[in-house]
Amino acid sequence: MKNLKSPLIVLCVMLFAACKKNSPVEQQPTGTNKQLTAATTAVSLNNWMGGLPNSLSIAGLSIPGTHDSGATQEPVSGTAKCQTLSIGAQLNAGVRYLDIRCRHIDNAFAIHHGAIYQNLNFNDVLNACISFLNSNPTETIIMSVKEEHTPSNNTRTFEQTFDSYVQQNASKWDLGVTVPALGTIRGKIKLLRRFGTGSPKGIDATNWADNTTFDISNSNANLKIQDYYKVDDLNSKWTRVETLFNEARNDASNRLYLNYGSGYKPGIFGIPNINTVSNFINPKISTFFTSNTKGKFGIIPLDFITAERSQLIVNTNF
Repeated sequence: MKNLKSPLIVLCVMLFAACKKNSPVEQQPTGTNKQLTAATTAVSLNNWMGGLPNSLSIAGLSIPGTHDSGATQEPVSGTAKCQTLSIGAQLNAGVRYLDIRCRHIDNAFAIHHGAIYQNLNFNDVLNACISFLNSNPTETIIMSVKEEHTPSNNTRTFEQTFDSYVQQNASKWDLGVTVPALGTIRGKIKLLRRFGTGSPKGIDATNWADNTTFDISNSNANLKIQDYYKVDDLNSKWTRVETLFNEARNDASNRLYLNYGSGYKPGIFGIPNINTVSNFINPKISTFFTSNTKGKFGIIPLDFITAERSQLIVNTNF
């Protein structure tokens, strides 16, 4: 038993050391599939923003998103994988918020979920995004960029390396500090920044609180975020999600809401189980948006996004 327990503890420590979030593969319930089909309309997922006015703030939208968007690999089932769709497939499925976690290594960015390299680099993410935007110029991609895991073998700062990527396609980025109107960022990647900088750059979300619901307010932008990711109680997680949906719908200000449906449930030796949370929350997301078919509900990052679930969220904008 000692020999078995030791590697499990090592795995747990490795996963928690650099990453606090994880999420699972969802089992598709038959009843929910019927519900999704019934509620789906003909709004196109690859260019759905094209039907919205330029003057509309992104804070006035319901936006499908993904948590740990590049996390498709894991050493042990349920511990690190958060998506089954590639970045390009997510965008074609209606996703317009990407949560990108970058390990700074050799003056470049590798996509990680905690200690786990995802066989993906930041250039791969950007190539998928720019290709999508070139094909769908009415759309925008809100990209959260966060430093992940331990930096290694660098001669410059995380910000300097980020800037080098921006410079490759500067016209495809919007680094403005306010919550913008859709018309000003069509065809561009809008930065939501979770890393420190020497000067203003993107929507500032660096004061991200841990495992809770919180506000970020500054002179340029106001955000409210639900990111309760260590889920000891599944019903409590859903209550937090639903509460923020209702608050976002009733808020007439330009506050940007981010409501994470993702999380993990600690298991034996503290090893995370992502699937337990997504299998509970995702069907509830579908039920909620089958009943609440119109309104603005904010950005909704999920684990294991599907086109069907994304469609339900997109439809509320029309």
